[in-house]
Amino acid sequence: MKHLSLRTRILLFFCLLAIGGVAIILSALWIGYRQLANPEAMSAFITAGLISGFGITGLVALIWLLFDDNVSKPIEAIAASLRVRAHVDVNTPLDVTTAKYLGDLAPAASAMGSVLENIKRSQAEMAEKELAEVRAQRDRLVEILSDVPIATFLATGNHQIILYDGQAASVMEQVGAARLKTSLFDYFEEAEILTALSQLHDTGIDRMQITTVSRNDTVYSGHIRTFGPKAGYTLMLEPLEPTAARPLTYDFDLLNAAPSDSLSNTQLRDLVYVVFDSETTGLDPVTDEVVQLGAVRVVNGKVVAGEAFETLVNPGIPIPKRSTDVHGVSNAMIADAPPFDEVCVKFHGFATGAVFVAHNAAFDMAFLHKQSPKIDRVFDQPVLDTVLMSAAVFGGSAVHTLDALCDRLGIVIPQELRHTAMGDAVATADALVAMIVILEARGIQTFGALEKEMIKHRRILKT
Repeated sequence: MKHLSLRTRILLFFCLLAIGGVAIILSALWIGYRQLANPEAMSAFITAGLISGFGITGLVALIWLLFDDNVSKPIEAIAASLRVRAHVDVNTPLDVTTAKYLGDLAPAASAMGSVLENIKRSQAEMAEKELAEVRAQRDRLVEILSDVPIATFLATGNHQIILYDGQAASVMEQVGAARLKTSLFDYFEEAEILTALSQLHDTGIDRMQITTVSRNDTVYSGHIRTFGPKAGYTLMLEPLEPTAARPLTYDFDLLNAAPSDSLSNTQLRDLVYVVFDSETTGLDPVTDEVVQLGAVRVVNGKVVAGEAFETLVNPGIPIPKRSTDVHGVSNAMIADAPPFDEVCVKFHGFATGAVFVAHNAAFDMAFLHKQSPKIDRVFDQPVLDTVLMSAAVFGGSAVHTLDALCDRLGIVIPQELRHTAMGDAVATADALVAMIVILEARGIQTFGALEKEMIKHRRILKT
């Protein structure tokens, strides 16, 4: 019973009341009939039993509906709101109007939420003061490193990239999108790097010159430095065409990421997500086409600044005015845009090794799957739908539109970015990050556990 939601347990309780009430009435009628010992009265007893049974069942159902609307749903909403305020920075007041029949529970929950908010605000102010100097020093260091004309990569012992600078990003983008927590060998041939690491290990030195070849057959020279067996290494190369400095992209927490034996057992925070949204000519994936695609990457529970995918798409068909009125993409804007099959080839590379996330994901995924035969690539990545994640966090009775979800999580979507692919993708990514924290606090920490929780709410996608 513990795995069942509050509303389900209460429903089962009322079902038990109905069954018990009907059973008692039928038993009483049977005993009365036996004592009367008049077979001609059977019809009257049956009629009385049917009327009583349906009456009791109907009365219990009516009481359950009232109880569900005025007690169960408000309690579920209050619990979800308190969890949000405990783990997410939300300043909106708790809505107590839905819990008007719960006595002092809603005002008490509101007061508790205010206390939590004040405590969090005080802690945040103290932490901000303490970190201000550290951040200033970090920013100066990042600015200096970003101007150094050397492409710098930091990789873990299993060759996962956990840092790259602006010059390194330029090198990576000659092959594909620049991405954290992806293999260095997605961008460079393995042989030279593995040989160099082996030599460093055998000789006991920690730094040596290296010449390596990228996946697009460009030759780079530089140095490689190791930090001990399985501790990671840096690869510093001289870029052939140094470009303007860009922010340093890194996450040192990835050095401590624990390996997993399967997707189901992988911690939600350890997964890489590509959160995306598409704007289209209409609402039918069979006959309509994509006009804009936007996506961001989430690594280690954070949106990675700079790792984004955004493009207009030429749908090959006219964009109806009613669609332009929604997303703002006109026929003139996409005249010189690439077709969707070309976009999908690049997007497939951008999303390699990640979990797809979208709001109403089936809709957006349908357009990608439609392109698979044309580009000879399959979009077979695992998929998470933030509609179902919202139901897992806030309960199935809540409203699960993107706007409603963002309102509950305190996420503001700038009006000019709403119903744009990148604007909605960023908002969905922020919602994903916030919900991961809440789900972890509830003990739902792995991909498999989240899937089981979402399955309980799949019916809401059909409504």
